[in-house]
Amino acid sequence: MDKHARGLPPLATLRPFESAARLESFSRAAHELHLTQAAISRQIRALEEDLGVTLFERRNRRVYLTREGREFGRTVSQALESIATNAQAIRGNADDNHVVLFCQLCEAFYWLMPRLADFNRRHPKVEIQLATSTRPVTEFGGTFDVALQTNGRPSGSHRLVLTAEDEIFPVCSPAYLGDATTRLSLDALLTHRLLHHHAEPADWLEWDGWFRAMGRFDIPLDEGAFFDSYPLLLQAAIAGHGIALGWRRTTRRLIESGDLIRPVDESLPQHDAIALYTRKGAPRRVASQALLDWLREQLGEETKCWG
Repeated sequence: MDKHARGLPPLATLRPFESAARLESFSRAAHELHLTQAAISRQIRALEEDLGVTLFERRNRRVYLTREGREFGRTVSQALESIATNAQAIRGNADDNHVVLFCQLCEAFYWLMPRLADFNRRHPKVEIQLATSTRPVTEFGGTFDVALQTNGRPSGSHRLVLTAEDEIFPVCSPAYLGDATTRLSLDALLTHRLLHHHAEPADWLEWDGWFRAMGRFDIPLDEGAFFDSYPLLLQAAIAGHGIALGWRRTTRRLIESGDLIRPVDESLPQHDAIALYTRKGAPRRVASQALLDWLREQLGEETKCWG
């Protein structure tokens, strides 16, 4: 037997371990790999037995990487990424005009889709495959070339290309207030039904943070309607169920069409609100660069380049 093969751990255990280490969750790894949680646990125990170390501490129904687990996780992640990159290079020119864009679902639906026809006109030979999710890019199980998501959400070791500004302000249906010209003070805003978005992990600005930025502290915000999906929350606002926080880039067309209005004058500028990434280890390709250049243009002049 080859001396290198003798030193390798069971290869079938490496992908389940990498997924569980990256997500720090057996259940999320199981969902990502379409396996059962018990199967993930068995593979990781087999890997621990082979290595002779504990990779995860298991307590209170959660798992936590040990120091050895974190170090080995980085090694396995880099190795699998290198394999994927080289495999892509070997596949050759067949994929040169194909690019995968990971995008948050709400931005994809309300901001990106109305603009994609422009990209297709400019680059008719480039095929964009759109992968959407309400979860961060670190929880995406597939391979992508470019990723667009809210800045501050987990991004792993993927390369940050640029950040762009945005603006956050309350929005609601004109029918909710009965008069599209109605303007509310912050005090009056608090008397209305607020629509809340609770993300896990908590990496999304919510009403309490917005009011603090407006100088209002210790405001009870335990009433209203709560959503774990921002696209669903925005649809609830359009349907007249209450007042939501809107991001200018996402709600601009809805405001221009009259589906939503801004009921208060106050807004919160976000200078680094949106982040654009390229996948760690991804080869530089003409199609990917064309998409990056186009997204940079669409995001506007208020961008900060990171390399």
